[in-house]
Order: sequence, then C-alpha cells, then structure tokens
Amino acid sequence: MMIDWPGFTPWASLAGGVLLGLATAMLLLFNGRIAGISGILGGLLQWPRADIAWRIAFLLGLVAAPAAYSLFAPLPTAQVDAGITTLVVAGLLVGIGTRYGSGCTSGHGVCGLSRRSPRSLVATAAFMAAGFVTVFIVRHLIG
Repeated sequence: MMIDWPGFTPWASLAGGVLLGLATAMLLLFNGRIAGISGILGGLLQWPRADIAWRIAFLLGLVAAPAAYSLFAPLPTAQVDAGITTLVVAGLLVGIGTRYGSGCTSGHGVCGLSRRSPRSLVATAAFMAAGFVTVFIVRHLIG
C-alpha cells in the first residue's frame, strides 16, 4: 500500500473535522437534535413535518459548503471507479444498514460516540467491520 503524499491534506482535514464538530455540537446545543443525515432527511419524508425549516437549512448547508469552499480553492476532482449497477446496489445496502442500525455513520459515529452511547459504539464498530470486510473481498478475493 502506498500513501498518496501529494493528496495528503492534514490541515484541511483538521479544519473540516473541527467545523464538523462545531456544527454537530451547535445543532445539539441550540436545537436539541442529533446531526445524523439519515434522520434529518428521513424527517422530511414523514408526515406531519412540523420541524421542516431546520432540516431544509441543514441540507442546504451541505450543498452550500462546497460552493463556498470553491470560492477560495479549487474543488477536488471526484473519480468513481464503479458502474451504475454497483453504485445502486451499494446505495441500497447502505440504506438497509441505516434502517437496521437506527442511524447512519454520521449520527452514530460522530454524534453518538461523542455522547458515549453504547448503541452507537456497536453500530460504528459494525459499520467499520463491514467496510473492512467489503474492501478485503473486493480487492483481494474478487478483483
């Protein structure tokens, strides 16, 4: 395994982590909500939608943040080395896992672990283990 030293961005990564931590803490402190994207988006799909404004603002922030970043630096290029079928199957599996795990990686991994939730610890460990196994199978057994 080789490290991509030109692509290694510790300061940008640190800044992103700090901003993510601040945003999730502010949402919890000021709104009493957990910043899990599956719960935020899922709340928009349920009826009645009494708390729609903050959910839409959160999702708009996810779109606006890269746009604001692009004003100061070029956006990194994204390269997806998978076909549409693989992406659809992967998306469905992530969605199923999110429902079974009662939350997503951001809700459990970022917010749940910081609140010392045992359920989030188990869920995050399961997410990570599934990722490790998937990468091993795809890179070493299949491809």
